[in-house]
Amino acid sequence: MSHVIVYGNGLSNFWGVPTEVKDVNSAERYLKFQIQGPNTEAPIQQVERYYLTYCRRLGANRRIPTGVGDHLLHFAVWAPNAQAVSVVFGYLNQGHIDDQGIGINNACPEVVLTRSRDGVWEGSPEHPYNTFQGLPYMYKVRNKQGELVYRTDIFSRSQIGKGDQEPPHWDGSVETLDGLLSCSVVIDPDVIREEFESTAPNLIAAEEFWATEFSHGRAVPTNLNDLVIYELHIGSLGFGRATSGDLSDAIELLHHLRTLGVNAVELMPMAEFEGKVGWGYGNTHHLCVESSAGGRDKYRHFVRECHRNGIAVIQDVCYNHYAQKATRAEWTYDSTLAEDNIYYWYEGRSSQYSDSSGGYIDNGSSGYTPRFWNENVRQQFISSAAFLIEEMHVDGLRVDLTDAIHRDNKLHADGREIGHANVFGQKFLRQWSRTLYMIKPSVMLIAEDHTRWDAVTKLPAQDGLGFQARWEVEFYHSLIGDSNHSAGRPRLLLNAGFGGNNALEFDKFSETLYNTQYRRVVFPESHDEAGNAEGTARTILVAVNHAPVFGPTRTVAEARCRLCYGLSLLSAATPMFFMGEEVGAQQPYKYEGFIHHREDIIGLRDGIGASMFHFYRDLISLRKRLASIRSHNIDVLHQSNSNRVIAFKRWSGNEEVIVVGSLNNSAFSNGYTVWKDATAIPNGTWKEVFNSDSAFYGGQNIGNYGQAIQVTTNRLNVVLPANSFVVFVKQ
Repeated sequence: MSHVIVYGNGLSNFWGVPTEVKDVNSAERYLKFQIQGPNTEAPIQQVERYYLTYCRRLGANRRIPTGVGDHLLHFAVWAPNAQAVSVVFGYLNQGHIDDQGIGINNACPEVVLTRSRDGVWEGSPEHPYNTFQGLPYMYKVRNKQGELVYRTDIFSRSQIGKGDQEPPHWDGSVETLDGLLSCSVVIDPDVIREEFESTAPNLIAAEEFWATEFSHGRAVPTNLNDLVIYELHIGSLGFGRATSGDLSDAIELLHHLRTLGVNAVELMPMAEFEGKVGWGYGNTHHLCVESSAGGRDKYRHFVRECHRNGIAVIQDVCYNHYAQKATRAEWTYDSTLAEDNIYYWYEGRSSQYSDSSGGYIDNGSSGYTPRFWNENVRQQFISSAAFLIEEMHVDGLRVDLTDAIHRDNKLHADGREIGHANVFGQKFLRQWSRTLYMIKPSVMLIAEDHTRWDAVTKLPAQDGLGFQARWEVEFYHSLIGDSNHSAGRPRLLLNAGFGGNNALEFDKFSETLYNTQYRRVVFPESHDEAGNAEGTARTILVAVNHAPVFGPTRTVAEARCRLCYGLSLLSAATPMFFMGEEVGAQQPYKYEGFIHHREDIIGLRDGIGASMFHFYRDLISLRKRLASIRSHNIDVLHQSNSNRVIAFKRWSGNEEVIVVGSLNNSAFSNGYTVWKDATAIPNGTWKEVFNSDSAFYGGQNIGNYGQAIQVTTNRLNVVLPANSFVVFVKQ
């Protein structure tokens, strides 16, 4: 048994093995190997290796000789059931090799690989590394059944295909071939294209590229509490074009985001996905950046530009299933037997089931559960996360639907819970977070998790999964509530949108608001609730029950939207909003057909959405100025269902802030009184510092006009506009 202690990178006397033992009843972490006995005739030097990640272990990597000599190309692929594995190369202008071997470039040597004891096949061609740089390749695998199949490199750093066509319905071009099915490409991760757009690229060292990453006076935030997150789907940019948006569009948007004041973007998944138009949930090659969006080097240019503008980058990743069309990637990689489908969890033997699919595990996602009990499978996801943090300089990760990994695993055959699959899902997430904290202690980790399990946001040392915050969809259900899944919640905006002044359940919402102090990321809507989930639409439409948004109706709709975002941003959580909210976007955002409903964000900002944009910009600026709003301290002072009013307090040290909001359709022009004890509302002077009903934001300009109000007997009396909120700071 071996103990590994790590020093450096902010770590001191740190236990350096993040991997837990393969035992459902133990969370211990140690290395175990057999010491070979002495041999006096021929002493053996025993070497045991442990890999923190497989970023440079598997795939096509540069090897530097110990002595003098050229750098070599080294291939390594996990295929434990294979009878033989070799590497074959394709043509640059085609990039596809079918299972009959058509497409192999015989001018390049076939590289025969040798199997090691852990099922990894390895080998190197004779010629120097530079000979192969940029060439397309595939693994030629003789599987367990003796059949020859051709497989992509799961640890590929680039797939040559950039389109959405599949053989035989394919025109033979790299530009139109789906990347999932295409050849992998030999890539040197230590060099980057100097220019964003380049037909004949000049490659420079990564150190040189990142040397100009930051700008003086524009610090990139590293604390989740300080973030205002803009959720961005790059494919939904490119308004006015037939093709989906790409990273050049994203870079063009950065001036808009900087003016808006957001300091973090959360990108929907960018790993290689099926086709060239999609959301990205369901991937095959997790160390690849989707080629149709621009690929790895343009991604790094985007990250660098974000950092130069003081904007952190959070990347959405999906580990709970693979892409449906993974037939040349994970699916039956080296055997056609279901139980030997090495990347997928399978219970028992296929002979036990009337249908061989019965042994796979469902988890509530759109695919089968990965085989999380296997280190090679775990490392596919762990290494890809390390790649994003270390090589791409991403600041944080948001993991899609983590409850599918650690709670919801059920046998496909009969739906019964597979408890040990849940345990190994938890082990995987702990190993994942431990590894990332070792690589970059400041990394920000967010879980989309619907379990309310407090262990999600505890450190692994406290028996937690290691995330710093959890996406709080419950906040959306309570505040907006237009989803068919929102039943039983207050659904404040949905009910207000029906008109009238019926009572709203602010008492129930107050509990949701209070709970934002417990490591949450909250939003009025995310990509799921902007038209895709059944019953949902963009917030501005929900605000007026889908009435045409113009004239007086738009005035009311915008006022209610301002209140909803105010309650989100001024809560004790990290606030997020989906692209287009800041300009009153109305088009439905759906998984199918989003490309036909894109919004002209800049056009709206400069036109009918200008007032909303000014509101978002100023409220974000207020949050940045007031430490109390960035803290986790919150106290609900008052709620009234009949008046449709809520008031709450935020504080940090001596700084105290009170927010009073109303969804009442009439203003309380003669004043609305909020009272509580002396600790909650201390006597003294309270100055109005923000009014969402300002005429500058398109409101009716009803409020307190920045007055300083005297509080006596712990009663704050304020003029409260309709469908608005006001903010006061203790002087």
